[in-house]
Amino acid sequence: MSTQTREPVRSAKRRRTGVSNRTDWWALVMIAPATIGLAVLYLWPFASTFLTSFMNVPAFGPGQFTGLDNYARLLTDGDFWRALRNSGLYTGLVLLGIPIAIVLAALIQQVSRGRAIYRVLFFLPVVTLPVAVGMVWRFILNGDFGLFNWALSLFGIPGQYWVADDRFTIYAFAAVGIWMTLGINLIILGAGLQSIPMDLYEASSLDGAGRIRQFFSITLPLLSPTIFFVMILSVISALQMFDLVFVMLGSINNTAIDGSKTIVYLFYEAGFVQFRQGDAAAIAMVLLIIIMAATAVQFRLQKKWVVYE
Repeated sequence: MSTQTREPVRSAKRRRTGVSNRTDWWALVMIAPATIGLAVLYLWPFASTFLTSFMNVPAFGPGQFTGLDNYARLLTDGDFWRALRNSGLYTGLVLLGIPIAIVLAALIQQVSRGRAIYRVLFFLPVVTLPVAVGMVWRFILNGDFGLFNWALSLFGIPGQYWVADDRFTIYAFAAVGIWMTLGINLIILGAGLQSIPMDLYEASSLDGAGRIRQFFSITLPLLSPTIFFVMILSVISALQMFDLVFVMLGSINNTAIDGSKTIVYLFYEAGFVQFRQGDAAAIAMVLLIIIMAATAVQFRLQKKWVVYE
């Protein structure tokens, strides 16, 4: 290549490099607010909580580094394992609401008129404040004058103290949790159902497949990615459940509190009632590990049952 040919090429490269540098600089400027917000609101609190979990932090004054003492004390605490059992049981029961949502979404999909009305009615609990929901259900499930016990008495069934007896509290919380999350699950699953081509149903009808056969052979396999997404959200939300327990248990004199604590309730009690910030931070980090492990297991298992087109 001659010298005269090289000069225009070098000039073009310099111009492109200058434009690229200016573009990169402006890109960094545009994403800086989001990056700073992410660092301040997420990364810094996470780092602070992680460091606090290795310290003994009193209500006033500087903290003292104690190593793994907080974690060792937590893993030998009976309340922690009871709270972990309650959170696991609540999560498993809430997941039972997903099959209910699938059936309801499929039935609503068959409705030709008023489909939006049904979806709005089911979605109302989602936009209602959890505190208000907890207060209403606490009244409904009251053991002395609750509406649920009154309805059971009409059939000769004796009522129970649903939110004052730790034998029933987790099941009561799960029933309310299913009711609260049913609406959002219906919306997500309904969107998944609409993405399934109708040609598949028409072709299967010509082959003699009925509604039930179509549901299990077409709807469920093609809806499995959406079901998997709903499961991920449900598990994460259920493991973080706190406000419902706090409101429905009510007074600290409730005898069911000790046997009805969840992991997040244990975190609240350690951090904001007993002011043991180091222990509370350790609980938060353990909960993070549990959620990450549960999510990783679900992603591993989804390869065996989720069907991607």
